[in-house]
Amino acid sequence: MTFVNQSFPQAANSPASHEAAETAKSMGEEVRDFAGDVGRMAGKQYGRAQDMAVETLDETYAAMRRNPLLTLGIALGIGFAFGVLTGVRR
Repeated sequence: MTFVNQSFPQAANSPASHEAAETAKSMGEEVRDFAGDVGRMAGKQYGRAQDMAVETLDETYAAMRRNPLLTLGIALGIGFAFGVLTGVRR
């Protein structure tokens, strides 16, 4: 049992263990940097998607204002189709 107790401290202080610890630390830093980069890219893409959604909404609203009868016809058609698909048959 004393052999195992003496071997562990020697292995923990060996050059290989120090190298492994440095490698693990370096990998951890790289993963942290990569995660930060991914977070920044995701934030940019979220902002772009939000801008596109707002722009599309504005364009749709403008089209509805230009063509109110067409908008009403489309709404009636969608309502009719929804009613037919979800209607209860007796």
